[in-house]
Amino acid sequence: MSNLLKKIKNRLRLAGWDGIRPAIVVLGGAQRLQLLGRYDRHGQPLPNPKRRRWLISTGQAGFGCQLDSGRTPTGMHRIAEMFGAEAPLGMVFKSRKATGEIVQSGRVMEGDYITSRILWLEGLEPGHNQGPGVDSLARFIYIHGTPHTDHLGTPASAGCVRMRDTHVARLFRRVGPGTLVYIVPPVVMPVGKK
Repeated sequence: MSNLLKKIKNRLRLAGWDGIRPAIVVLGGAQRLQLLGRYDRHGQPLPNPKRRRWLISTGQAGFGCQLDSGRTPTGMHRIAEMFGAEAPLGMVFKSRKATGEIVQSGRVMEGDYITSRILWLEGLEPGHNQGPGVDSLARFIYIHGTPHTDHLGTPASAGCVRMRDTHVARLFRRVGPGTLVYIVPPVVMPVGKK
């Protein structure tokens, strides 16, 4: 296990994760989302860890918690609410309500479409991602589906965490409100002196 993953698991444990229930890690540097744990929210065993890693897209403006920054917030979160359980893949959401419009994954379109499923995140760190001016819930930070699959693997969102529709639907079935989500920004390696 890598040192970074050990640190991530230790941080999740400090937040109350037992290592058995599901927890989500967003790895900003790798533009990947990983589902940890042994069992899903229904008590069913999770598949092989290699089948629980998905390509994502975080904020094009980078990482940060400030209101109206367009950045993806960092730190410990939990899923506050979930939307779209019965929606067909590609369903477009506005203000967390299905519009009736369905878009195909991979279709080239303008705009920051929210499709298929929404996992609304609540920050758990007062003054960092919770509270006035930095609150992830008030900023409407989601993990959600996107038709912009050509941008996955690169920072391209308006601050949310975008996933392929089929992947976010798979994740949605395995987690629930209260599931911990730890968003880790890219790790900056110190530059040696010349």
